[in-house]
Amino acid sequence: MIDFTQIQLEEIYIHQVGNKLRDEGFKISKEDISFAEEDTKSYLLKYFLSPFNNNEVYNFHHPSELNLNEIYVFIKRIFAVPETLYQSSIDISKHLYEKSTHPKINGGELCVCYFKKCSFDGINTEAIGFFKSERKDVFLKFNSTNNNFEVKHENGVNVNKLDKGCLIFNLEEENGYKVCIIDSNKSNDTQYWKNEFLNIRPASDIYNFTKDFLSLTKEYVTKQLTDEFAVGKADQIDLLNRSVEYFKTHETFEKSDFEKEVFQNNGIIDSFRSFNETYRQENEIELSDSFEISPQAVKKQARVFKSVLKLDKNFHIYIHGDRELIEQGVEKDGRKYYKIYYQDES
Repeated sequence: MIDFTQIQLEEIYIHQVGNKLRDEGFKISKEDISFAEEDTKSYLLKYFLSPFNNNEVYNFHHPSELNLNEIYVFIKRIFAVPETLYQSSIDISKHLYEKSTHPKINGGELCVCYFKKCSFDGINTEAIGFFKSERKDVFLKFNSTNNNFEVKHENGVNVNKLDKGCLIFNLEEENGYKVCIIDSNKSNDTQYWKNEFLNIRPASDIYNFTKDFLSLTKEYVTKQLTDEFAVGKADQIDLLNRSVEYFKTHETFEKSDFEKEVFQNNGIIDSFRSFNETYRQENEIELSDSFEISPQAVKKQARVFKSVLKLDKNFHIYIHGDRELIEQGVEKDGRKYYKIYYQDES
């Protein structure tokens, strides 16, 4: 999806942004930085860009009007006139400071960058990046001096641990641009980077359509289905397996075909359709009933579709294929059992 092979870093400004609740303030640099060594620039690009790999895509958003999203306005200005990057980077830093009001938010360096020659889905374009460094690591240095060694330590940023990042690609301005983010802190109480600072929502594209419909199906099968139908755990796993298999073996999704192939029961199909409407409204997501399937989203979502049948603390049965090869029953003495048919043992 994203290719940084030819990317060029045109400009970079670094500002210090603290926690407003603690009145830490912010410090603005006066000029862009230069690199004494080319290797340093390479390490910096690795730090910024290596975490971005098949990320979910977002758009800038505002409930009233897109032009009321502050970051969207700053980005629009930079893409129109790249010479405004410095002043815009100050405005962006001030906006971040205003949103840094939770006691758990750490201050740090905010890097605002302008890139050229990015490739997004095969399209060459410009990009703007925000990268915030909040955590510092201790590094040991071993220096050789006069046939001996001395050991020193330095505080710095680990190039393999980006705290927060955002890449905005100069594509689909009218929809709020193509935006990818990194946030190493998954805690709900510090989701200010995504929700308060950037104000973004998942893009209406094939990746999110695929991901959201798989999530919707999993939610229905694991939580709603058993409230309305006498469905055992093995049958639930079978439905989940069939759902993933549909997305793995089809290039395009058609909702009516999916329902027939997976659920194969008119009563369950009607129940699923009702749940589908409620789920979309409650989660405020837009879903198409027909779309091209994203293999990347299928691969990621398939990991959370559990195919394990847990029996007390004695057995785990992994169900991957034909549901007809496993039978469930109860002995006369009340003991429950599963009977499994197979041909080969390994």
